[in-house]
Amino acid sequence: MDILFTSSLPVLCQHSRDYNLTTLCPDNQKVNSTPPALVNPPAFGMSYFTMTLGALSNLTALAILAHSYARFRRRAKAPFLLLASALLLSDLAGHLITGALALHLHLERVKHHGAAVEPPQVYCKLFGACMVFFGLCPLLLGSAMAVERCIGITQPLLHPAVVTMTRVRFTVLLIASTALTVAGLPLMNIGNYKPQFPGTWCFLPVNGPLSIVDANLALAFSILGLVTLSVSVVSNTISGLKLLQARCKDRCVRSNTARKHGSLSSSSLHSLDLEMMTQLAVITVVSCVCWSPFLIYILLSIGRFYKGISSPVRQCEKVLLLALRLASWNQILDPWVYILLRRAVLRRVLQMLQPDRVVFTQSSSYRDSHRKQMSLH
Repeated sequence: MDILFTSSLPVLCQHSRDYNLTTLCPDNQKVNSTPPALVNPPAFGMSYFTMTLGALSNLTALAILAHSYARFRRRAKAPFLLLASALLLSDLAGHLITGALALHLHLERVKHHGAAVEPPQVYCKLFGACMVFFGLCPLLLGSAMAVERCIGITQPLLHPAVVTMTRVRFTVLLIASTALTVAGLPLMNIGNYKPQFPGTWCFLPVNGPLSIVDANLALAFSILGLVTLSVSVVSNTISGLKLLQARCKDRCVRSNTARKHGSLSSSSLHSLDLEMMTQLAVITVVSCVCWSPFLIYILLSIGRFYKGISSPVRQCEKVLLLALRLASWNQILDPWVYILLRRAVLRRVLQMLQPDRVVFTQSSSYRDSHRKQMSLH
């Protein structure tokens, strides 16, 4: 939920300590008669700060990508930049839309002196659909980016013919359609969206009594998310190994050339490939760390439902809320990957680590690098 759950969700989860758990956990036998306290104003300040930080981070990263796209519009990096821009746009939209919906529920609670108020059914369906849509989009786009780079690095000659801008745009449209289909099923009365503890967000029900349709929808969401993460990990691993193999070959070529000419040329790195792979690797790690607990929890919860195993509702709600908090940081951390892990920043870091050895070239693939070496010799 780089987003959505990912992005806006720090807002959703700031005030869990202020809510009476017995209101949403029917298995509790005691009801706390003490009126719940009002929402803590400093916590609201943190929510607004989180939303502002996420929005500014995504806008800054989008500006950086727009500048890069203008430079590399006709190069192999263009498809990657288009997918990355779509990822950041989905993060930004999810951050603002779901965050605004969550803040509205917080404000409603303040108006009712801290009492939890169940949102209208139409509002909850809209909120839940946004959560699912803006949760799936970043995961699917991250997987598409990993596959695109894997093709570009392992099959550089085939890449221009296979990964065209038209196909990339179609892929973005297909991803959005897939996420919209899954999110829109409950809007057509195929499944439901229900308020979730502490009453400030709506999602597919995963705890307590479930219908078969609700269980299947939640299971589909979890499996789809885990599959995209797995595809990203596998694709990035293959790409990383290919880059490592190519670098070892380059070192052997330079070593042989140095023996023939009596001099040692400076070592080079495929700067654009390195930049994109570094960004992808960090995005994959962030997505796995942020999303895996939430997705795995849903998978285990639905598994317990099919096995007929019941768990304390209060404990399950706390675990789900904690997993959601972690997933919500995905949308905030994603843009910083593009802000901090740019080629200029990587160049400075590598020069600090190896000032006499590391020199960036302007190549964007193995083929370009080898062509330059052949022209020099």
